[in-house]
Amino acid sequence: MSKTTLTSLFRFTGYLEGGSLLLLVFIAMPIKYILSNPNVVAVMGMLHGGLFTIYLIMILVMAIVVRTHIKWSVIAFVSAFIPFGTFIFDRFFINSKSYQNIK
Repeated sequence: MSKTTLTSLFRFTGYLEGGSLLLLVFIAMPIKYILSNPNVVAVMGMLHGGLFTIYLIMILVMAIVVRTHIKWSVIAFVSAFIPFGTFIFDRFFINSKSYQNIK
């Protein structure tokens, strides 16, 4: 698989993971506490957990195959815990030298 394809896959995974975190925090959690329906959090939590795991695997793949800097990997990891973090990281990544060297 080419580095460009891996980079596109990483970015797509980041958008999915970030979107699932936003749905969990801003939709599922309020439904749980306002409408007393914990089932939504159970489903969204499981989905987000799976996407988070895939995102972490993609960070590892990018570090090994694309040879991104360790600082890049740490920032990518930390951004996954912050709402909107993966979207902000993606914008940072697109404008970085690392991304320009891949293309």
